[in-house]
Amino acid sequence: MLQGTDGPYLRSGQVAEQAGVNPQTLRYYERRGLIAEPPRSPGGHRAYPPETVTLLGVIKAAQRLGFTLEEVAELIDTGRRGHPAPDLRARAQAKIAEVDARIADLTTIRSALTAVVSAGCDSLTHCTCPDCPLPFADLAEGRTPEEK
Repeated sequence: MLQGTDGPYLRSGQVAEQAGVNPQTLRYYERRGLIAEPPRSPGGHRAYPPETVTLLGVIKAAQRLGFTLEEVAELIDTGRRGHPAPDLRARAQAKIAEVDARIADLTTIRSALTAVVSAGCDSLTHCTCPDCPLPFADLAEGRTPEEK
């Protein structure tokens, strides 16, 4: 740990290791404005305050909740200005709606795949199972589903 005039600092590798990211991610987050560019030590090394590790943990947790880096940056920026992020709740509600939509899509996909397995489909384009649930086989042969 480096010692600066106003306290201990961590080098890039130390921050990356403690936060569970690679050093390239650290620099990328700096370029995106998610974390502040750190001062340099007298030897030219980046000197991160220990709070950077916590901030990286917050960023990664927000990403796991489905927030994009752009959304995370906006929320962090709001917090840096000393204002609470009243839109965090609204954004979380929007993420819930996105998750619900994805769950509905995945449920539809699962139902279709279950029908394919149950019907014994063996090809997307030349399926020989009776009452094939896949519309692709007819389309590949130039027939519409109504002509089946």
